[in-house]
Amino acid sequence: MIDYITVIGGGLAGCEAAWQIAQRGIKVKLYEMKPEKYSPAHSSSGLAEIVCSNSFKSSSLENAAGLLKEELRTLNSLIIACADKTKVPAGQALAVDREKFSEFVTKEIEAHPNIELIRNEVEQTPDEGIVIISTGPLTSEGLSEDIKKIIGNDYLHFYDAAAPVVSYDSIDMEKAFRADRYGKGDSDYVNCPMEIDQYEKFYTELINAETIEIHGFEDKKVFEGCMPIEVMAKRGIQTLTFGPMKPVGFTNPKTGKQPYAVVQLRQDNIEGTLFNIVGFQTNLKWGDQKRVFSMIPGLGNADFLRYGVMHRNTYINSPQVLTPTYSLKSRSGLFFAGQITGVEGYVESVSSGFIAGINAVQVFLNREPIIFSRETVMGALAAYVSSNSLGTFQPMNANFGILPPAGGKMKKDERNKFYANRSLESITQLNKGILIF
Repeated sequence: MIDYITVIGGGLAGCEAAWQIAQRGIKVKLYEMKPEKYSPAHSSSGLAEIVCSNSFKSSSLENAAGLLKEELRTLNSLIIACADKTKVPAGQALAVDREKFSEFVTKEIEAHPNIELIRNEVEQTPDEGIVIISTGPLTSEGLSEDIKKIIGNDYLHFYDAAAPVVSYDSIDMEKAFRADRYGKGDSDYVNCPMEIDQYEKFYTELINAETIEIHGFEDKKVFEGCMPIEVMAKRGIQTLTFGPMKPVGFTNPKTGKQPYAVVQLRQDNIEGTLFNIVGFQTNLKWGDQKRVFSMIPGLGNADFLRYGVMHRNTYINSPQVLTPTYSLKSRSGLFFAGQITGVEGYVESVSSGFIAGINAVQVFLNREPIIFSRETVMGALAAYVSSNSLGTFQPMNANFGILPPAGGKMKKDERNKFYANRSLESITQLNKGILIF
C-alpha cells in the first residue's frame, strides 16, 4: 500500500491541497516542474507564483470573493494566511506583494515535515495511490495528453491575458490623482482621468493596434473575466467607459468634475514601487502597448516594467467527469484542483485545492467524502463545476448568483449579509467537527 498522497503542481491549489493533507498527519509528495521547465506565463522558481493580477479581490463579506476568503480563513487556509501576511494597500481589496507571497508559501511548504517537494515534471498520472492534479490552466503538453486519455473527454480551451506593470515614480501625478471610488478606502488607487477627446483618440489607437498572433489552437475562446482590453473595446466605443474605465464615483481634483473615463492603477508590491493597470490585460504587441498606453494621461513617460502577455488556459469538462469533492467520477482516488477544473480566480483555485486535499485524506483513511454545503461559496463552486451545465461549460468566479436564494424580499445589502451569515455559520460548524486538526 502506498503510504503517501501525490500532488502534481505547486500553484495555489496544489500548495493548499498539500498543506491540508500534511497538517492531518499524512505524507505528501508534491511535484513542481519549475525550475526544470517553465510555462509561457511563469518566470519564478517559487511556488504559488501569481501572474495575472496581484489582487485576491474584495475583502468585504458582502461580496462573494470576500466571503470566500473568510470561509478559507476560518478553515485555516495556508494560502490566505500567507496572503494576509504579505498584503499591500488596495482599498477594500486584498492584494499581495507577489514575490514575498510566493516566498512565504514556498518556505512553509519546504519546512513541513510531512511534505516532500520534488522539482520534476510529471508527464504521466500515477496508476496507483491517491493523486491530485493541480497543474493549472497551463498544464504541460505531455500531462495534458495523458489526462485526455483518462477522462475520455476533449479539453476546452480559452485564452487569458495579464496586465502591464509600471513603476510608480514614472507616473505623472500632476495629471493623475490618488483616490478610491466614491471616496471609500484610503486612496490606494492611482487614477488617470480622460476627457472625451482624449478618450476617443485613445480608443481609435487601441482598436487599431497590432496584436500578437496566437498559434497552436483553432478554437480561440476568450474568457469574459479576463478579457483583453482591445477585445473588449471592439465591442463598442462606450464599452470601456462602462467597464474598466468607468468614471462613476470619481471627481477630477484638477477640474472638480467627473471625468469622461478613468484608468486605474493598483499597487503591486509592498514597497509601492510597482503599479499594474487595472483591467488592462492585453495581447497587444509590446511596441504598441508602449505607444497606446502612453496616451493615457499620467502615463506619457511611464516606465513599463512588465508588458502584458497572453497565454493559453486549459480546463476540463468538469460537469461530465468530476464530483463535488473534485474527484474523478470514474476513479475516486484521482482528484483535480485549481483552474483546470473550471473555477476561475486565485481564491477560487485555493478553495478547490482545500476541498480536494481534505477529501484525498478521506479516501486515504477510507472515510466518507466531505461535501460542502451549497450555502457556502466553497460548496457552491464545487457544485457548479460538478453539475450538468446548460449549454457549453464555462469557467466560474465566486458570486452570490450560484448560491441558493435567500427567499423572501430583501434589499441587495440585506440579502448579501444574509448569504454571509448563513455561509459562515455552516463553515464554523464544519470546522468545529470533522475538519478540526
